[in-house]
Amino acid sequence: MSMLTRTADITRSPGDPKVQSTGPSSLGASDRLARTLGWLSLGLGAVQLLGADRLARGLGLEGYEWLIRGYGAREIGSGVACLSANPLPGVASRIAGDGLDILSLLPALRHDNPQRGNAEAALLAVAGITLLDVFCYQQLHARHGRPSGPGRSYRDRSGFPKGLAAAREAARASRETPRALPAGQ
Repeated sequence: MSMLTRTADITRSPGDPKVQSTGPSSLGASDRLARTLGWLSLGLGAVQLLGADRLARGLGLEGYEWLIRGYGAREIGSGVACLSANPLPGVASRIAGDGLDILSLLPALRHDNPQRGNAEAALLAVAGITLLDVFCYQQLHARHGRPSGPGRSYRDRSGFPKGLAAAREAARASRETPRALPAGQ
């Protein structure tokens, strides 16, 4: 039994059942990848928020610290969304953010930038992560996405357990039945 399971047992009320054993996880490989990407986003976002000055210097993008901090906040938001019950929007926001990161790194590739090598390495890393994000999105969509085509039709359903005709008859009968007068009249 894992440490987490034992800790959960400590926090239970006396009448609650204890966890005897755990079964296999219901998370698929794509869900686990999305969760890993979520944790990566949280860490990267924290680095961007707290170390924007050093990152800007290291990439030759001095003066754009505010942009790096903004991207850090975006990255943290994407990470939280990736860790949610439905990680699909979080992974989609990571892909959009990767596009912004690539566009923001392109000016650092100028020939007069002494940190051009660092910018090239960062661009390669972002491109690789983008491929991983796209792969994760496709796998999540295949596993959890709605099927294409027309959705279910509920036109033949009335919402009444015995049907619409029986509901109309019950309403008609209640109007025709005389009501009892309140006591004392």
